[in-house]
Amino acid sequence: MNILVTGGAGFIGSAVCRQLVANPQNRVINVDKLTYAGNLASLRQIENHQNYRFVQADICDDATILSLLRQEQVDVVMHLAAESHVDRSIDGPAAFIETNIVGTFRMLNAALAHWRELSEPAKSAFRFHHISTDEVFGDLPFDSGIFTEETPYAPSSPYSASKASSDHLVRAWHETYGLPIVISNCSNNYGPFHFPEKLIPLVILNALDGKPLPVYGAGANVRDWLFVEDHARALELVATKGRAGESYNIGGRAERTNLSVVETICDILDEKRPRTNAGRYRDLITFVTDRPGHDRRYAIDAAKIERELGWTPVETFESGLRHTVQWYLDNDWWWGPIRGERYAGARLGVTAADSTP
Repeated sequence: MNILVTGGAGFIGSAVCRQLVANPQNRVINVDKLTYAGNLASLRQIENHQNYRFVQADICDDATILSLLRQEQVDVVMHLAAESHVDRSIDGPAAFIETNIVGTFRMLNAALAHWRELSEPAKSAFRFHHISTDEVFGDLPFDSGIFTEETPYAPSSPYSASKASSDHLVRAWHETYGLPIVISNCSNNYGPFHFPEKLIPLVILNALDGKPLPVYGAGANVRDWLFVEDHARALELVATKGRAGESYNIGGRAERTNLSVVETICDILDEKRPRTNAGRYRDLITFVTDRPGHDRRYAIDAAKIERELGWTPVETFESGLRHTVQWYLDNDWWWGPIRGERYAGARLGVTAADSTP
């Protein structure tokens, strides 16, 4: 298949590109604007593969996107490009409206024009896969409930509202124009190449620097964690095997409080790289004022994708987290420049736990 991936230099997008390029029968066209969170170093292992192409472009430039769709005879669009950080959306929502809503609208228009030009059977086989987040569903009580594909939308932040809006646009293009779409909503991802402002890499790197590990509120907020490479496998299945018009929830069945996640990272680091002063990394944990509209709990029911597409996560939270900690210990070539040069701002002093691309 010829697959166009938007946001392929981001955390989840780069994992998807590495997953797809591993199959020599795929041709992967990675389109990324290269904002602060885009990093071509995450794609170093595939950048010279013959079945991979990178194009720096803005998803709001629908003329360029349509030209690429035609030129590359694209069979599948995997749309991951998005602004995804909740704290950033609270401080400056305009970029989230522009990228997540207007950008998705532009992508849909380009995909629709391309799809209408296709002949059968390519027209029936075409898919526009929109990758979204469980945050569109709002939150759950601490002690009950789980998100299914039928859960009503109730976004709590500018970020999740923008993703909910883009989900609705994608469904509308299917219902109104017949564009073959699939949607997936995922839980919190973690793993190698995760941008250092997110919870797990931030805690790892702050701990190694002996800096405070700030945790919102009492750290009681609960997230369902999904190893990014498991997610990439799921996304390939949804894009290539998912039924047109359907949505699929993807989760790791690994609910943990934010405080538990931070404490587990500290314990792994105590084992792998003890502090020189003989103290424990847990001593660095600092509780800070909670952020506005902080969702209590997310939990994903992944039964549909397990049943229909045969996907289950390979990694447990414990195995995936140990792998992730070791990766950050071994790969300062990747995160060092981000922390020290490209991204030395205050955001690296706040723990966040939002989920998507």
